Amino acid sequence: MKDTPFTQKHIALGAKMAEFAGYNMPISYTGINEEHNAVRKNAGIFDVSHMGEFIVKGEDALDLIQRITTNDASKLTAGKAQYSCFTNENGGIIDDLIVYCIEEKKVYMLVVNAANIEKDWNWIQKQNHRKTEIHNISDRTCLLAIQGPNATKILQPLTDIDIMNMKYYTFVKGRFADIENILISATGYTGSGGIEIYFENKNGTAGIIWDKIFEQGTPLGLKPIGLAARDTLRLEMGYCLYGNDIDDTTTPLEAGLGWITKFNKDFIAKEILAKQKTEGINKKLVGIEMIEKGIPRHSYEIKNSEGAIIGRVTSGTQSPSLNKAIAMGYVDINYSKIDTEVYIKVRDKLLLAKVVKLPFE
Repeated sequence: MKDTPFTQKHIALGAKMAEFAGYNMPISYTGINEEHNAVRKNAGIFDVSHMGEFIVKGEDALDLIQRITTNDASKLTAGKAQYSCFTNENGGIIDDLIVYCIEEKKVYMLVVNAANIEKDWNWIQKQNHRKTEIHNISDRTCLLAIQGPNATKILQPLTDIDIMNMKYYTFVKGRFADIENILISATGYTGSGGIEIYFENKNGTAGIIWDKIFEQGTPLGLKPIGLAARDTLRLEMGYCLYGNDIDDTTTPLEAGLGWITKFNKDFIAKEILAKQKTEGINKKLVGIEMIEKGIPRHSYEIKNSEGAIIGRVTSGTQSPSLNKAIAMGYVDINYSKIDTEVYIKVRDKLLLAKVVKLPFE
């Protein structure tokens, strides 16, 4: 099990630690609800250094990215980022990722999920027919996400960059906490605003930055947040989690990611997905809200009024912000309309629920 440069910091703060994607990660500190609400109402800091980062550079960099991802990276200019996904030959999702354009058409950073670093790297290598220059910088890259409505206000004194007015899905490189060459982005996974900072851990940089963030933030209520609250925060927003809501067997169209699937360019499995778009899909990822009392969990069966299985829950929880039980899951397309009543099998009971619009309200 790998450590991040912040593992000892988490342990010193009393975090409950557990293995996640091969890393020793903080799951919670003071409790999911408290941490969740800290991010929704003020600010919290997440160690997400387990995520993967690849640099793609050279004259053919854009061509490679265009072929292996579904979104149109040609639209990116320097300082812009884009949500996208890799598809396999069958149209299934290998991973979802963020593409950062560092130099237009020439230098990009791909940020991928921790559990998929090796799989994604091997896939890109396999597709790299023109031998474009690519580097796996995951092991030497630190990533902290500081999220919440007051996150940028709290951190603004630590940088000359105007982080309070950064536009969504943009990034800047500059000085932060007296350290140069920090990449600061605004691509958050919580729906509460904030920034992410990427940097290399040279000469104890990680500890210096962590300590300065806490010196600045603790008096203003900044809290450390674990992966459990990260999961409830993203679920309330209807954001997909790889391995739960999307995987190699689900296509972007089935997962509601048609908006990142651009047919104006060539990419792997384009023909399969174009056919799916024309002919329609058989299943769809939907939001579900419980009407009867009970908490839907991953893999629970979704049934119709006759008791026939029409799908399965992919993610579910008791929402700390909304104070109700919510879930995402794939259902037969005939049951995917908003307000359609469905039943979730919780233990031995069928509990009434309904399909709702995402994000949850």
